Amino acid sequence: MSDFFINVFLDDAKLKKIEAAGLADQAVEIKGKKAIQVPMTSKDQKKLVKGFPDLTFDAAKACVLPPEAEEKLVGIVSDMKTLDVMKFAIMKLYNPLAGKAPRSAQR
Repeated sequence: MSDFFINVFLDDAKLKKIEAAGLADQAVEIKGKKAIQVPMTSKDQKKLVKGFPDLTFDAAKACVLPPEAEEKLVGIVSDMKTLDVMKFAIMKLYNPLAGKAPRSAQR
């Protein structure tokens, strides 16, 4: 069982991608909206919080990514045809070097 989830609320375009991937049966109803829940471990959650410091989790240990990251995640889910994508997706969503100045070569 997963420790945390990313809720991806489905508009028409996202729903078509999810249906094309054969994952329409994975959609759930959250607060009256269709969504998919992408599971992740607590380790993945810690990396996401580092990459997205404004990320907040609800009582169900679920969050919603910023729109750009959510689009990447939907693309990964539809390409891989599974919701179990965080081992791969975390590398695309979380950039550990973001915001760090490049190190100059020491001589």
